[in-house]
Amino acid sequence: MGEGEPRGGPERGLSGGPAGGGSPPADVVLPCLDEAEALPWVLDRIPSGWRAIVVDNGSTDGSAEIAARLGARVVAEPRRGFGAACHTGLRAAEAEFVCFCDCDGSLDPALLVSMVASVRSGAADLVVGRRRPTARGAWPPHARVGNAAVARMLRRRTGVRLGDIGPLRAARRAALLGLALTDRRSGYPLQMVVRAADAGWRISEVDVPYAPRSGRSKVTGTWRGTWTAVRDMRAVLRTPSEETR
Repeated sequence: MGEGEPRGGPERGLSGGPAGGGSPPADVVLPCLDEAEALPWVLDRIPSGWRAIVVDNGSTDGSAEIAARLGARVVAEPRRGFGAACHTGLRAAEAEFVCFCDCDGSLDPALLVSMVASVRSGAADLVVGRRRPTARGAWPPHARVGNAAVARMLRRRTGVRLGDIGPLRAARRAALLGLALTDRRSGYPLQMVVRAADAGWRISEVDVPYAPRSGRSKVTGTWRGTWTAVRDMRAVLRTPSEETR
């Protein structure tokens, strides 16, 4: 994927950018490990006036330097783990609304505009994107099977019906920090949903296009990565509700 390559999706931009140097309307946390190829496109799709927080999780391909050059705020998180990177980004955020998005070009950050609007209006407290593959190979069968199994376990555990434990999501920053999330591995996105459900949040799901990622997958591209993620998530679901806080 080259710099500026079009991929479709909604127009970028959300009215009401930062005034007088204040906080942006929303911060987008982008956990990053060797995503130099996808970064230019991903950062170009950040809605106008919003801030990208790229959390470098030990990249060796110059991702941090590329992100900084393209205007993102770059935060280093030396502890390896998807949850570690996400939570460091959450703690670094300052906007009222915080979004999460993969940094590999598979998801379009511009889609977050409508998701934040749902939270802002009070229609939902947490909005999660349900991935819909746009091309063969975007979402390998073993990854889909693992995701479906976790979604069923989530429904049994909380009653929340989601078709995907997807990485594209939006919520209010203060509320997210109040969940006191502790997982620092692949279970982080699921723990967010479980604790939100236990706290009585309104959780909604919207379909989002899911394209083939750029570069090598660290999780869903391999059986080992997928089942490591499933193992982490099962550990989250085994935690009794009274211990989630």
